[in-house]
Amino acid sequence: MPTSLADWLTYLESLHPKTIALGLERVAQVKQRLNLQPDFPVIIVGGTNGKGSVCAMLEAILHAAGYKVGCYTSPHLLDYNERVRIARQQASDAELCASFEAIELARKGPQDSGNSSLTPTLSQREKGQSQEAIDIPLTYFEFGTLAAMQCFISHKVDVAILEVGLGGRLDAVNVFDADVAVVTSVDIDHVDYLGDTREKIAFEKAGIFRRGHVAICADSEVPQALRQHARQIGAELWCIGSEFGFTPHQGQWDYRSMTGARSALPIPALRGAFQLHNASAVLAALDALKDGLPVNMQAIRRGLVEVELAGRFQFVPGRPQLILDVAHNPHAARSLAQNLGELPPAKTYAVFAMLKDKDMAGVVQALDARIDEWFVAGIDAPRGATAAELAQVLQDNRVGGAVRVCDSIGGALHEASNRASENDRIAAFGSFYTVAEVMRVRGLRGG
Repeated sequence: MPTSLADWLTYLESLHPKTIALGLERVAQVKQRLNLQPDFPVIIVGGTNGKGSVCAMLEAILHAAGYKVGCYTSPHLLDYNERVRIARQQASDAELCASFEAIELARKGPQDSGNSSLTPTLSQREKGQSQEAIDIPLTYFEFGTLAAMQCFISHKVDVAILEVGLGGRLDAVNVFDADVAVVTSVDIDHVDYLGDTREKIAFEKAGIFRRGHVAICADSEVPQALRQHARQIGAELWCIGSEFGFTPHQGQWDYRSMTGARSALPIPALRGAFQLHNASAVLAALDALKDGLPVNMQAIRRGLVEVELAGRFQFVPGRPQLILDVAHNPHAARSLAQNLGELPPAKTYAVFAMLKDKDMAGVVQALDARIDEWFVAGIDAPRGATAAELAQVLQDNRVGGAVRVCDSIGGALHEASNRASENDRIAAFGSFYTVAEVMRVRGLRGG
């Protein structure tokens, strides 16, 4: 078996022929073999954008309240360990390797006679192989999801926060039952897997809801499919603007819900126009869990002020100003454009790289008015768009700013930095890969 975390990750990447293989049967079988049954509350967070922010705020507030919090998010920026945090500390290489080894043994372990899908075939019985292991293939993400939960159980956390990787209904985290489920937003993304309309995508995201438990939607325009699914399964749906909401005022904000109100709250440390939507969803989730996980105002205030999340409208100190944002779909790009528009006027240079299976044109159209000059580069990954492909998208959409093709993301940052004056700004966006490479070049740390 692999011995180092790097070797394990290389091995996991080679295990399954597909990077994404939606479906719960395989991961549920391995979960059963491992007997991964959390005895603590589980919060599952899905949505097109805003998932990371909600997870980060939940983690910060619950930690401030004195709870031992397990938090599983993806993808990572620099180190895999960013994905699994316990008490706001990244899991160690040794812990992750031990969990991966346990999962590897379980997926190759003896069949569970109580599970019909693992019952030996007639030919196996004839050959006397009924006690042989039946290997269960797992994707990289499925392996990581089970490993995270095993770490949380071994650490006896008080609460676990799980971020959906893709969609919800068939995502690996959905093999665990949510005590409260949050859908942050619903927009078009991952159409090959989730569908090409908001209603189809909403149905997939609503799959994390559970009968008899609170389900939260922080999207101001609640899709009918999400409402219908909650009603059909008997989940208690709380929607922003009705069951809970917020009112901003000078430098502060007020929260209200069916269970009460919290006034004069600090603006979250995470920048961006949509963070009060996200923060309201966080407080609604805490309201839903208040009997088992009470949280006082001091913890809420402290968590909102101390929350950190790399790569989400993140300002890097220095001149010219550098802004990092993982925006990789039109919804997130519109949010980034709005956030840039609320800053003091300045010339803005883009360091831009994307994956080719994303809506490159939609992102470009959303940000065109905010960018004065584009420095484009390719992403060195199977799904990465080349610099020439991105330049063609920019040309096809007749962007207003000049376009410069660069040999790498680091090169794009270097050229943009040379062009910009100290009063200008550089915005690096388009993918987690883009932000991660800029962080590496600048020597910044991840989550």
